[in-house]
Amino acid sequence: MWVNVWAVIRREYLQRVRSKWFVAATVGGPLFMSAMIVVPAYFASQGSRDAREVAVVDGTGVLYERLAPQLEEGGWDVHEERWRVNVVTELREAADNNLLGGFLLLRQVTLRSTISRAALEYQLEQQGVDADAMLSGGELRIEMLAEEGADIEDPEFVVAYMGAFLLYMVIMLYAVAVMRATLEEKTNRIVEVIISSMKPWHLMLGKILGVGAVSMTQMGIWLLSGVLMFTLGLPMLISARPEMASMAEVTEFLPGLGLLALFVGYFVFGFFMYSGLYAAVGAMCNSDEEAQQAQWPIIMLLIIPIVMVTNVIENPSSTMAVTLSLVPLFSPILMWGRVVGGGVPAWQVGLSFVLMLLAIFAIAWVAGRIYKVGILMAGKRPTLPELLRWIREA
Repeated sequence: MWVNVWAVIRREYLQRVRSKWFVAATVGGPLFMSAMIVVPAYFASQGSRDAREVAVVDGTGVLYERLAPQLEEGGWDVHEERWRVNVVTELREAADNNLLGGFLLLRQVTLRSTISRAALEYQLEQQGVDADAMLSGGELRIEMLAEEGADIEDPEFVVAYMGAFLLYMVIMLYAVAVMRATLEEKTNRIVEVIISSMKPWHLMLGKILGVGAVSMTQMGIWLLSGVLMFTLGLPMLISARPEMASMAEVTEFLPGLGLLALFVGYFVFGFFMYSGLYAAVGAMCNSDEEAQQAQWPIIMLLIIPIVMVTNVIENPSSTMAVTLSLVPLFSPILMWGRVVGGGVPAWQVGLSFVLMLLAIFAIAWVAGRIYKVGILMAGKRPTLPELLRWIREA
């Protein structure tokens, strides 16, 4: 058995990884995403250099050295202009002509304010009061008592939604690849030769595992490229566009090893469920047009959770979110969104994997029977009663 299955796995894997499509998608995807960050960052750094330059006219003669480091930490290029009669007019013209981002004029009133602050700090320290804490302001901290999910503006929402959408895309992409591989061999009558040396379900299992290995290879390269892109490309973008410094917060919420393993787990289980369904569709159809029509019910099973994922991320503890995320065919997308977007009990995550595993066995049993009969059938696409007869009699 396993010799035949391994032969199919090896054939499916090598045939796909050597194709021009695989190379183009695997290499081109990360390059395109990197270009989306690096190219704008490069032009922004070249075109906005003057806009980030600030001139400081220190009429006090003492404040520039204290102020300049703080402005530079904010991403500005700072230089000092000496006081002269027409300095304000010159700097205003430079700013109007976009040759300068702006300028600061420090006069004696600023010095008086600084002296007043120093005197106040002295008086507070004499009274035993922490002057820095008193004058630096306080911190407002809000702690929500009710369990709520991520808001659409939160980095958690971005990571949860992008992960869910990526799961939707890769599961559908590679499950459809199983259908197309089955349909291609069936329409070319190659399958008649293959089936003479192995059982139909051995062929189906080999195709699913072979395409799955291809998907894991490509997704691994994409994930590694994504990590490098955020690690190297994001700091470059922020340095070129300081106003986008808040994007650095996203890196704090990127999946760690635990969430990454969970992501891979949901992909693997989702792929096995949907690839079984798509293999059955490929076996019972005789042309690409028929397959396009027959796969619509399966596509809807993937569209429903991606449509609901926004509400699930925002309200991960609602009855609707909990119920839908435990439906096996919806779990890969919705449970991932709940885990990243808000707190989810560990038992619900474990239960989702148990239910998906049961669904894999049930789908494999049904799809295997349809595949066994349909892979050698030709002519009109079977009706629903005929499919039920295939399942009973296979």
